[in-house]
Amino acid sequence: MLRLQTKRAWLENLLILLFTVLGFLVMGYHPGMEDDGVYLTAVKADLNPALFPHNADFFRLQLQATLFDSWMAHFVQWTGISLAWAELFWQFASLFVILWATARIAGKLFAESQAKWAAVAMVAAMFTLPVAGTALNIADQHLHPRNLATALILVAVSRILEDKRWQAVPLLMLAFVLHPIMAAMGISFCVFEALSLTQQAARFQWRFAESTLASAVPLSWILEPVSPAWRQALNTKSYYFLFRWTWYEWLGALAPLFLFWVLGRVALRHGQTRLSRFALAVVAYGVFQQIVAMAILTPNSLERLTPLQPMRYLQLVYIFMALVAGGLLGRFLLKGRAWRWVVYLLVFNGSMFLVQWELIDDGAHLELPAMASANPWLQAFDWVRQNTPQDAYFALDPQYLAAPGEGFHSFRALAERSQLSDGIKDAAVVTQVPTLASAWQQQQSSQAGWTHLQLADFERVKEKFGVDWVLVAYPAAAGLGCRWHNDALTVCRIP
Repeated sequence: MLRLQTKRAWLENLLILLFTVLGFLVMGYHPGMEDDGVYLTAVKADLNPALFPHNADFFRLQLQATLFDSWMAHFVQWTGISLAWAELFWQFASLFVILWATARIAGKLFAESQAKWAAVAMVAAMFTLPVAGTALNIADQHLHPRNLATALILVAVSRILEDKRWQAVPLLMLAFVLHPIMAAMGISFCVFEALSLTQQAARFQWRFAESTLASAVPLSWILEPVSPAWRQALNTKSYYFLFRWTWYEWLGALAPLFLFWVLGRVALRHGQTRLSRFALAVVAYGVFQQIVAMAILTPNSLERLTPLQPMRYLQLVYIFMALVAGGLLGRFLLKGRAWRWVVYLLVFNGSMFLVQWELIDDGAHLELPAMASANPWLQAFDWVRQNTPQDAYFALDPQYLAAPGEGFHSFRALAERSQLSDGIKDAAVVTQVPTLASAWQQQQSSQAGWTHLQLADFERVKEKFGVDWVLVAYPAAAGLGCRWHNDALTVCRIP
């Protein structure tokens, strides 16, 4: 019997591994992209303190609330694995654990094996599903502490479903030191889940969840008066503001809760008690978090809490929505028919792959270590990393992340050089760290009208901030000492 169980476990893990590979291939891999511009930069700074002698606060201060960067740096040092391969390993591992936990959860919610595996297949295909208007996907296309925290939260959810609740506590605490905000959402859900399974009083559920959420709020700066510079940075992030969302983003927030409410009622009538209670736990969690979000994002007195982005509670709701949708399709539609499974996998994986292929402008779908890039921006970053001094201080278009073909790849993270603040990712950092607002605003003002700047303007920026290098469009303004170029960009020294 033990041997049979071991063999079954190995076969299940192998199947999860295959779905992980499929999901990874569908979603793509893009180190240094978007939020990884902060996290990867911080890890590199931990490994080599000589990097980033200028403007390091734009990535260091935000990471004071997490152990992610120091943990990754120690992992690289302990193992001797290069950072690029270490990040790829943990990205893949986090996706595997997410799907492993999905299988455990689905196995408790659905009796049929085909429902369980259809749920795993759906979550794997939907890794890059956008979460309403939150600017999140279910999982990130690069190693992010949110991926690791999500994996730990889902394992904790599975432990509660298996009546091993105390095993969830250390998992949630570990998630908290990696990503406090997402872990707070996970703790909140686990409280509702545990109480729904034990049918405790609703009044106690709400009080306990409220205290859990409150423990995660950094109260020291909530009531401080906001500066115009901080508000300028805040206003660059429209997705922070719930009441600026479009009607379809509101629909994406509220419709899943209604669907889970319907599911809970239907499942209860058909004797599916555990599925019903789980669905109603999602509803209770969602309603509570929605009320909290609206309370935070409505009054001006709580403006400082806006960057906490409380609507990101929807990430868990969307994961559970994909899980349950896949499980129901497996139960009622796929069953044991091989051709239906083939169509199911092709439709969902194929459609999500095509979407990602279209979204990444002029970039490889999989940016693996040691792989040469045809992206002119990444070529420029690579040249800078290999051919300029470690203390070089760069200026480049403050909106470069959104430039056609750039693909939101971070200069700091990939070129490994200091830069003047940008107007996109650094603006998001400023909303989290208000003390940076004044410096950010000054640097943005000095780079205004970037495409029209001439040698005298670059000399003025150098005199004010100490910048000695620029990355500009090719051909460059007359008088700059340019060292390298491709068809789109050139790297120059300011005389």
